[in-house]
Amino acid sequence: MSSDYRKALTALTVTLVAGALIDYRLEPARARPLLLPQVPAMTAAEGSPAGGDSGELRVCADPNNMPFSSVSGQGFENVLARMVARDLGLHVHYTWWPQRRGFFRSTLQAGHCDVVMGVPADYLQVLATAVYYRSTYVFVTRRDRALHLQSLDDPRLRSLRIGVHINSPPAQALALRGLLAGVRGYSIYGNYEQPDPPRALIDAVARGDVDVAIAWGPLAGYFAPREPVALELAPVASPGGPLPMHFAISMGVRSQDQWLRRLLDAELAHRHEDIERLLARFGVPLVQPDGAVRLAHNTAE
Repeated sequence: MSSDYRKALTALTVTLVAGALIDYRLEPARARPLLLPQVPAMTAAEGSPAGGDSGELRVCADPNNMPFSSVSGQGFENVLARMVARDLGLHVHYTWWPQRRGFFRSTLQAGHCDVVMGVPADYLQVLATAVYYRSTYVFVTRRDRALHLQSLDDPRLRSLRIGVHINSPPAQALALRGLLAGVRGYSIYGNYEQPDPPRALIDAVARGDVDVAIAWGPLAGYFAPREPVALELAPVASPGGPLPMHFAISMGVRSQDQWLRRLLDAELAHRHEDIERLLARFGVPLVQPDGAVRLAHNTAE
């Protein structure tokens, strides 16, 4: 695995599971301090008393991380966890923990839970299951601007205000192209006292604070249709260079839990079509085996 690919993978992990390595040079000058809500590390199991070790699918999750997970169980990873647990005759028990620095150390590795529902397939801190979806970074623009961007090499980017999540693969790719002058950095962490912190990047496009955002597909696909103005999504071309824009996503378990990985792999194969329908319902852009990107919906249409 090349060092550039490792950097891109780490950067995606910041977006998905808030690993570390944040480049604060891109942080907006008016960024607010990080404030975490008082969320208990562990809660009762869904539909049963807490504390039992048998009959549970113990899931590590963020309580405020839509469209992936929420304490109210509305994220697609929540739905997937219930689907898997029901098939296995289990109930879901959550360890709730903000997905920031130390998430894996404080949850999975500490033994409080057994599976993280969404991790990059090559992430080295976990034993990954089979891939259950591949997605991509996307350009997000207002339909009334008719920009129709597709490539990071589009010369128009030099004169546009570009919103990105700090230290994401697109931010690194823009830096390599000398385009930082127009970049506006948004923290994936956001203000955790508010719902949906990562949505601020998509909100910025709708308000006109930036001309274009480059966002992880599941985030953009879920939040764009919820904006008051029509937005357009377009996949960022991923030609296989040192900083890819397409990534494969798996579940993650502890390295010693081979038995659990085999169980989850079988369930992912069994539920493949149901999972594809679930992801489409949440607007997740899906990269097909031939590299084409299927957008579940596009607010430009």
